[in-house]
Amino acid sequence: MDFGFDSFDSGFSDFDAELEEFEVKKVKKFDRLWKFGFGGSIASPPVIHENKICFGGLDGYVYVLDGTTKKELWRFKTNGAVDAPVVIENGVLYVGSYDKKFYAIDLETGMGKWRFETGGEMFSACCINNGIIYFGSKDGYFYALNTEGKLQWRFRTGDEIASCPSIINDKLFFGSFDENLYCLDARTGKEIWRFRTGGEIVNKAPNMIHNNVIYFASFDNHLYAVNAETGKELWRFSTGKYGNSATPSIHKNVIYYGSRDGIFYAITLDGKEIWRFKVDGEIRSQSAVVHKNKIYLGAGDGNLYALSLEGKELWRFKTDGYVYLPTTVKDDIIYIGSWDCHLYAVYSETGKEAWRFATSTLVKSSIPPAYDAFKLEVKKSVDNGSIETDKYKSKKSMTASLSEYSIKSEYASTSDYKTKSDYDIRLVILEDTKLMEVSHGIRFRF
Repeated sequence: MDFGFDSFDSGFSDFDAELEEFEVKKVKKFDRLWKFGFGGSIASPPVIHENKICFGGLDGYVYVLDGTTKKELWRFKTNGAVDAPVVIENGVLYVGSYDKKFYAIDLETGMGKWRFETGGEMFSACCINNGIIYFGSKDGYFYALNTEGKLQWRFRTGDEIASCPSIINDKLFFGSFDENLYCLDARTGKEIWRFRTGGEIVNKAPNMIHNNVIYFASFDNHLYAVNAETGKELWRFSTGKYGNSATPSIHKNVIYYGSRDGIFYAITLDGKEIWRFKVDGEIRSQSAVVHKNKIYLGAGDGNLYALSLEGKELWRFKTDGYVYLPTTVKDDIIYIGSWDCHLYAVYSETGKEAWRFATSTLVKSSIPPAYDAFKLEVKKSVDNGSIETDKYKSKKSMTASLSEYSIKSEYASTSDYKTKSDYDIRLVILEDTKLMEVSHGIRFRF
């Protein structure tokens, strides 16, 4: 890794500021997803069922709109944010809330049918198979209910669960903050195997299972391919430095995946990179959607992007908030929710807005900085020409929290991408009681 920045005169003029070591460290558990404030932001994708557009908001409501008139049919109030995507089965809408309750709501009338209380918030969608509803909770338990809301079994993991389950051949797959991907018998809840990663597993939508391989990501900065039958690793693909919380998707034997450092990848089924596309914000929880040979993805920079299958940008649609969730495409209209408190309908060919719907309040939900679980550390010392970790000639160390600086990449999105990117990094340096802010261009090689 090559770096360099110019020396500066603000109390550190007695040392050479050439950068020798740069490291991003994860300093705490990733808990940002549990810590947003009240507002009307939309953090879950809409589901379209029988001309009804259904989605939840961080204002605590579940909304259902008429797909023809675009008017609200009903809204259902919970006592906490609805961050999880809704799931619809046999005329009933199922969703978990941050009020620690899981709800069954009549899709036609908007009246609650039953609720089931857990010990924690629910971030991810449930899945339904053979009349059983499966979902996880922040309380560390994974639950199986029947469609009357009666508990069939529950399974305890070692930490919080913010992972949407996937199911195939009566095998149930989900991850936990205890860093394990679990495979259970869907009928009994008995563990079949577990696969250990090096970080939390977070996914709002189901992970992809293709040809008996499950593809999933971890906060240890890897995308994994694991044999769904045996739990044996097939390969891992290294992403950036700030963890992963998105779900991969597959189209024509190409894996599409976005990481939290804002890089969207096209990868072969054996884990080799084909191309990458860089956005200015994180890609947090969504699966990319491929429709008529176009790839649609949203990002933390507020944009919905349309890409070709070769990774070239075709157009972008700008909102005034994060677009962290999967898109929904129907009849050449793309439906996306934004943290600016609106659901948008956008024409897939042109990227032009068709219409929008506002939630109960236009106050945006607040959220901690994107990288608050990570810290940037830059260390160097010089003593008669020798280098020692954690010291400068001035006997000062330099650290900066990632929440205190912004990174903007000028990375060009192309299949013949460069392997070097130029970033402007603002470092906040604390020397005793003096606060000094320095801006430098730092070049680093991946």
